[in-house]
Amino acid sequence: MPSDALATWKEELRKGLRALDARNLRRSLAEIHGVNFCSNDYLGLAEHPKLHEAAIDAVTHARKVGGTGSRLLSGQTEEWRSLEEEFAKFAGTEGALFFSSGYAANIGLLASLVGKDDVVYSDVLNHASLIDGMRLSGARKVIYPHLDLDALENLLREEAGAPWRKVIITESVFSMDGDVAPLKEIAGLADKYGAAIILDEAHSMGVLGPQGRGLAAEAGIVPQLLAVIHTCGKALGCAGAFVCGPAVLKEHLINHARTFIFSTALPPYFSRQIGAALRLAAGMDKERRELQGRAERFRNALRAEGFDIAGSASQIVPVVFGKIDETLDAAEHLQQDGFAVRAIRPPSVPEGKARLRLSLTCRIPQDELDRLVGSLVAWRAQNKVLTAAKRA
Repeated sequence: MPSDALATWKEELRKGLRALDARNLRRSLAEIHGVNFCSNDYLGLAEHPKLHEAAIDAVTHARKVGGTGSRLLSGQTEEWRSLEEEFAKFAGTEGALFFSSGYAANIGLLASLVGKDDVVYSDVLNHASLIDGMRLSGARKVIYPHLDLDALENLLREEAGAPWRKVIITESVFSMDGDVAPLKEIAGLADKYGAAIILDEAHSMGVLGPQGRGLAAEAGIVPQLLAVIHTCGKALGCAGAFVCGPAVLKEHLINHARTFIFSTALPPYFSRQIGAALRLAAGMDKERRELQGRAERFRNALRAEGFDIAGSASQIVPVVFGKIDETLDAAEHLQQDGFAVRAIRPPSVPEGKARLRLSLTCRIPQDELDRLVGSLVAWRAQNKVLTAAKRA
């Protein structure tokens, strides 16, 4: 007779999903339709004809279309070596090592670089991959309030002169609020209190800084960084990520980062696609200026209408409603108006901070941005009428 174990597990899983349903937190997979405000393809490269051509040419002339093994076994090729060298020059660092995703990069970096005898100072809104990497590392975590440098300095001061190593970990552009870390000031605190810095440039890569090299390059602090993470799945329109930093860091990761060591290499032709995207992005200063100009006008329009856009100062513009049901209703209204938007709910954001995360790309024209603001205003007016009617 079959064991009851499987039936028990399945019922527990169903119970968990029903609990999510009851709180409006259950998610599902669905293809998006409409004007795309969900995409992180900030420069539109994922649909760029020249990148399509480069990808087709890379596959056509590829010696093999599989990685065949980890980079330490059979997956290492001249294509990957050359791309990492090119990317390191772009990032302004001695070395760069490619990982299959930004998540794998952050997990592999932190779990192999810091340990139980170290202390990490982490912004409370850092990405889940950074949080999970810190957990796996076993390092002591000190969480400071979002972008609160006074609090960070007080925490650093408390352990001034301590023998253990200290590392400050932050994003440059925060993925859910769209606000920007004051990197020069953080670098000053790191220097003052003997801390290293690990910086995630996922949402500034390709979009901000000289040639799209990120905010660390703009602030002139790249030489002070222990590590900087640049992803390829956002503004580069590809996939994967590079951990960049001193040459010795690359050698350390090759020998210790489990997400690198135990992952099958991506096919060598993919390196040529990333390289083509990198060179295209470096020459898109005009598109970067236009994107930031539209983002500023969009933020100003939403603020003028009284919407809460947190501290956004980038192409990521949240509209914070707080309540989950209100956020879902606003998302549905915008979807019916032809906009591809998604409600962002806990645990992706803190409790009471449900929002729409509006991600601007070069492919969204100004008139569609204006139309979305108008649609939100109309939704709010309609919602107020319904609320008043219910009260009456």
